[in-house]
Amino acid sequence: MSQALATVQTEMPVINRERALRILSKSLYKDLRQNGYEPKQIVALASELIAQVTTDITDQSTLA
Repeated sequence: MSQALATVQTEMPVINRERALRILSKSLYKDLRQNGYEPKQIVALASELIAQVTTDITDQSTLA
């Protein structure tokens, strides 16, 4: 999956990146549901991802 994200980040124009991210998120959601994860657990995952991004943004802004 990280290789797919690297491709999204480096080789695609912005519009295609946004589309690729939508496709990736739908695929991830579908895979999680098929593997028994409940919506509440997926929301917890999404919240953790947001927390990680927020931390990254905060760390970058303090370095600048």
